[in-house]
Amino acid sequence: MRFVYLGPEGTFAEQALTQVPEAARAVRVPARSVPEALDAVRAGAADAALVPVENSVGGQVGVTLDELATGQPLIIIREVVLPVEFVLAARAPVPLEAVRTVAAHPQASAQCRGWLRDHLPDATVVDVLSNGAAAVGAAEGEYDAAICAPIGAQRHRLAVLADKIADRPDAMTRFAVVSRPTPPPPPTGDDLTSLAVSIAHDRVGALLAVLTELAVRGVNLTRIESRPTGERLGRYVFFLDCTGHVAEARMGEALQGLRRVCADVRFLGSYPRSRPPGAEAERPVPPPPGLSDEDYAEAAAWLARLRTGEL
Repeated sequence: MRFVYLGPEGTFAEQALTQVPEAARAVRVPARSVPEALDAVRAGAADAALVPVENSVGGQVGVTLDELATGQPLIIIREVVLPVEFVLAARAPVPLEAVRTVAAHPQASAQCRGWLRDHLPDATVVDVLSNGAAAVGAAEGEYDAAICAPIGAQRHRLAVLADKIADRPDAMTRFAVVSRPTPPPPPTGDDLTSLAVSIAHDRVGALLAVLTELAVRGVNLTRIESRPTGERLGRYVFFLDCTGHVAEARMGEALQGLRRVCADVRFLGSYPRSRPPGAEAERPVPPPPGLSDEDYAEAAAWLARLRTGEL
């Protein structure tokens, strides 16, 4: 198999890819951007792509959502939730007092602002294009140190001067493994279904109608985001993550309901929910009374009997 991921090498995306079993023996190729990674899958140059979807501190990754909502359809087959643990690394072990320049991606330096203020108040932070580029700059001696992912320090044989320097130690980034359309993985009992929904803008309560189709069937929303369509002001597409799998009866009926009331529904995949490494497993929330697959099957059989005259 051939996997492409948001590069360059030595970033959190590459670290997340190491948690995908199928990628262990696959060819892994970094891409310069999310669109480039997804286009490689669409064109058949790669079997799957790993791209970031959201960060618990920085929020949604808009370019990923935009790319999934438009163009040739793609489907999410797996998610990876990765703790964001930044390190300060340099070519050789040196005291912090000797660090005068620090290379960092702007998001990385923003998430380590407090640590930098307390431990390197006189150092100059230089913006670079990625965590991987920061590690390369430190390895080549262009900067005294770099804020990077642990995998970046390992790859470039840097000495870790300080680890876990993020201001929020529980920060997470969620990645999606995306492929060309294929049957979803079988349900596990703890799954998510992702959708991109366009509502009818000339209909009062259109968004409420979307939420109602889910709520009345006991489908829980874990995330809802909006992104502009680019057509004109006031036109948005809504991204929904729902608990459940397309193979389940209540999710199937909810999707049919959304198809009836929405201007457009793009199915982005049903896949197992990911838990961060070391996190305690949570029990999936059971469906409300009357909304299990067995309840749906019994109700359908009852209706069939009525239609054939069996009372």
